[in-house]
Amino acid sequence: MKVMHKVLKKIDLAPRIKLLEIDAPKIAVKAKAGQFVIMRIDEKGERFPLTLADWDPKNGMITIVFLEVGVSTIKLGAIEAGENVRDILGPLGNPSDIKHLGSVAVVCGGVGTAAAYPIAKALKKAGNQVVSIIGAKTEELLILEDEMRSSSDELYISTDDGSKGHKGFVSEVLETLIETGYRFDLVYAIGPPLMMKATVNVTKHHSIKTIVSLNPIMVDGMGMCGACRVTVDGRTKFACLDGPEFDGNLVDFDELIKRLRAYLPEEKQAMSQLDEM
Repeated sequence: MKVMHKVLKKIDLAPRIKLLEIDAPKIAVKAKAGQFVIMRIDEKGERFPLTLADWDPKNGMITIVFLEVGVSTIKLGAIEAGENVRDILGPLGNPSDIKHLGSVAVVCGGVGTAAAYPIAKALKKAGNQVVSIIGAKTEELLILEDEMRSSSDELYISTDDGSKGHKGFVSEVLETLIETGYRFDLVYAIGPPLMMKATVNVTKHHSIKTIVSLNPIMVDGMGMCGACRVTVDGRTKFACLDGPEFDGNLVDFDELIKRLRAYLPEEKQAMSQLDEM
C-alpha cells in the first residue's frame, strides 16, 4: 500500500515562502539538526531536497520551509492542508555536530534561516552562547525572526535595502561584530552560495572555523546519482552522503555556483509548460 503524507498545516511566511507541517512519523522520530528530506509531489515529478526546519516526534510531524522558485516548489506551494504529498524520504544527510564549544555565530539568509533554526536551537541547548544574524532582501522577506530570537542569546538583522536592521549583507554584520571584540569559536553559515562564500571570506581572514550547509542539485539523496557532487579541499564529495555540512574554508564555491546554474534553460522551459503539467 502506498504511504501518502498528509499536510497538516500550511502558513504563508512571506511572499512565495511557505511553511508546511506534514504527517511523517517515521521521519520525525529519527530527525536531527542539519538533516534533510527528498520529496516528490506526484508520479511524474522530480525529486528535490528540502532541509528539515523542525520536527515533533510525539505528534509524528515534520516542518519544511521553502521558496516557490521552480515547478516542483510551486506545485508544493499549491498543496493545501488536508491534501497529500506523494513521496518523502528521510531523514537524510549527516546531522550537525552539536557540542559545547563556547560562543557560536549562526549566520543565515533567505530560506536558509529555516535550516539554521534547528541548529541554533540545538547549539543553545548544548550550552553555547549563540549569536544569530539573519538576513533577507527586504523586511517583508524575513522569516522565523521570533523563533531565531528565542534560540539565540543575541539576534541581529540585516536587509539588502535597509528596511530593517543593518542595510547590507549578513557577512558585513558578522565582520563588524568580530572587529568590535566578539570572539567566536565557530561560525555556521547557511543560505545562498554567494552569502556563504562572503561569510567564509570574513571568517577566513580571522582564522575562525566555519561550517556551511551546501545545497547542490540533488536527485536520489543516497549517493547513487552523483548529481550533488561538490569539490571540498580539492576532492570530490557528495553532499548527500558526505554532507550536507562541510568546512567552508575548503569548499569550491565558484564551482558550486556554476553547477547550480547548469540547468537554467531547462528550468525556464519547464516553467513555461507549468500549466500543462
